[in-house]
Amino acid sequence: MSGSAAGRSEDMRQRSDERGRVLLDALLEGRSEPGLVARAASGLDLPERGRYAVAVLRVAEGGPSGVAPETDGLRFLRRRRGDRETFVVALGDRDPAALAEHLARWCRGPGGIGPVADGLSGLGAARRLAELALLTCPPGTTKIVRLEERLPAALVVSQPELSARLIADVLGPLLALAPADRALLVRTLEAWLECGGSAGRAAGRLYCHRNTVLNRLRRLERLTSRSLSRPRELIEMMLALDAFRLSAPQT
Repeated sequence: MSGSAAGRSEDMRQRSDERGRVLLDALLEGRSEPGLVARAASGLDLPERGRYAVAVLRVAEGGPSGVAPETDGLRFLRRRRGDRETFVVALGDRDPAALAEHLARWCRGPGGIGPVADGLSGLGAARRLAELALLTCPPGTTKIVRLEERLPAALVVSQPELSARLIADVLGPLLALAPADRALLVRTLEAWLECGGSAGRAAGRLYCHRNTVLNRLRRLERLTSRSLSRPRELIEMMLALDAFRLSAPQT
């Protein structure tokens, strides 16, 4: 092939790639102009109907992911904007629950995965819900989570004004404590919840006596005027705890 022919071929490839990026961005933005889905299916070589997942990862500056266009039998399309990297994944008949594991092997999180979209027309909604799932990842975590695993926390982060009110109403007296004292009570509550409400197991995790855990929980109940044995009040405490953990600035 002559140099000029090779140059024209490269120009055509670049224009085709750029058209594909524009079409993919339009789908992820949820635009609905006539014919968009059909043009995107043709330009991206994807079926209009099919099972797709969208994942959004927060990435460090200059830190591209290592995932290949074809990984573990899944086809990945990738877009990077600022500190967000968005993946559109053609799932085929694969289980979406395995996608987080696949991504975790190739990418550093945190990241969020939205629910499965039934066709290219659903990518905009799937991307928005993947962003919401990402917001449920506390600062410092590197996990990649599915929205279905984080629905209570997603409800909290989707309503920031109500979240702030929940923190103030439920945890206000707790937040007035010295930072070290507050952190001790919060960690005790977290351990107790993670251990299924077992003070003994929480004590083992915290390297203290079971009675120490119970005393801290009783103090927490007095501070919040809520009982951990009453389901409605326990739910308020759990939601307020999620709101508190997720209220720190995301970096």
